[in-house]
Amino acid sequence: MRTEPTWRIPVGIGGLLVGLIVYGVLIARYVPELIGGWHVALQTVVYLVLGLAWLLPLGRFLAWMETGNWSERSRD
Repeated sequence: MRTEPTWRIPVGIGGLLVGLIVYGVLIARYVPELIGGWHVALQTVVYLVLGLAWLLPLGRFLAWMETGNWSERSRD
């Protein structure tokens, strides 16, 4: 467990916020044009998948914020 603050946590939180905003704007801008004519059930599935897709890289990102390594295991 670390005892000193690290620059990675505020930078990581800022990067996460910026990344999520950019991702959300891209989804809101381009996806409706592509799937607007689809059945509502299919649109729901697409938006659910896209709404959860940002979680995939989150584990490694949080590991980097805590340890400085991109792998999920720290080198203790």
